[in-house]
Formats: sequence, structure tokens, C-alpha cells
Amino acid sequence: MQPLISFTIITLFPEALQPYLDSSMLYKAQDRGIISVEYVNLRDFGLGPHKSVDDTPYGGGDGMLLRPEPVFAAIESVKARHPETEVVIPTPVGMTWNQDLARQFSDTTTGPKHYTILCPHYEGYDERIMTIIDHPISLGHYILTGGELPALIIVDSVTRLLPGVLGGETSAAIESFSDGDNLEFPQYTKPAEFRGLKVPDILLSGHHAKIAAWRAEQSRQRSQNH
Repeated sequence: MQPLISFTIITLFPEALQPYLDSSMLYKAQDRGIISVEYVNLRDFGLGPHKSVDDTPYGGGDGMLLRPEPVFAAIESVKARHPETEVVIPTPVGMTWNQDLARQFSDTTTGPKHYTILCPHYEGYDERIMTIIDHPISLGHYILTGGELPALIIVDSVTRLLPGVLGGETSAAIESFSDGDNLEFPQYTKPAEFRGLKVPDILLSGHHAKIAAWRAEQSRQRSQNH
């Protein structure tokens, strides 16, 4: 069976990604054939005897930039095998990643999808790389040392929305940001009292309509105060 979504991650540090993606729900999603993940080492497309992938910026300035040649070659190697792939790059100038975008990425009603995620490094990348990018994505107004953490976030937030990944049928439907900017209501489990802290009586009442109303009001208050 073809996976619902296949991810190819282009990175200089595949060993930084594999421990997380091969654990917990993401491991189960791969084991069940719901997603597949492959890694392409950008260094394999580097230039010269030292497999160089970066150089100093024209016009001066600190740091190093990813050169276009290795990146183009790596992405083209993926497209040769997966011509339908959509290329993603984490970048401060991209669309801010949110739950609505995650749902769009996870929508497979028209068929299986393939995403290639390029993980930038160093000071940044040659701007010409953006000509072969489909989805520039920003994780927020801060800078990281590389694109590996954003890649993990994108894969995780998309995968958990696919059918068969989470335990309950409505697990992804009633959580925070499942409906716009709403926040999920507070939840409790056993024991009913812990160190003087009690579970709200309404949750112990067994009255489902009143519990639903309480949860809706708690969600509204949380979202309003956020």
C-alpha cells in the first residue's frame, strides 16, 4: 500500500532527525505504512574534493550561504524519482506555520502526497534557491541554527492529522486550534483529588450535556484570554 504522505528530507545532519522520527507515533505511522520518510544528505551533492556546499556572500558580510548547485542537484534527484513532490523550505520570510496549514498539507482526498523538505544551514541560502521552492514556511519570529527542527515540526504536525495515527477517532478534532484559534478545555484524569487539588465536580457528574457546556465555556474563556 502506498503511504498517504511521503517525506524526503534534504539535510546535512540526517542523524539529528532519525531518533525523533523513529520513535513514538511517528514510528507507528511509518510502521503502519501511513507515512514514509527518507533522508538525502546534501553533502553527497557537494562540490570538489571536500564536498563543499557553502560559500561567502557576494557584497560582503559575515557567515556562509548554501550554494545553489548542491541544492538544485539534490532537489532534482528527488524530483527524478518523485516528479509530483512539493518542495518546502523553513525560512523567516515564509508563511507562518499553523494548524490550518498543517491540515492543508495533510489533506489526501485527491490522493497520496510527497513533500521534500530542504533544511538550510549556516547564515542562509543563495536566493536563487527560492525559484524551485513551492512552500516557504516560517515557524515564527526567531532564528534557528538549521532547518532540522522545523522539518521535525512540519512532519509531526502533519502526520498526527492522518487517519490511523492517533488513538481516538476525534483526538485531532477537539484539541487546541482545531477550529481557528480556539484553545482546548482543561482536562483531568485520576485521582479525583491530588494534594488538595480536586477535579471539577461537573466532570464527575456523569451529565454529558452539562459537561459539554462546561468544556465549551472553558475553551471560550481560554481562547479569549490567550
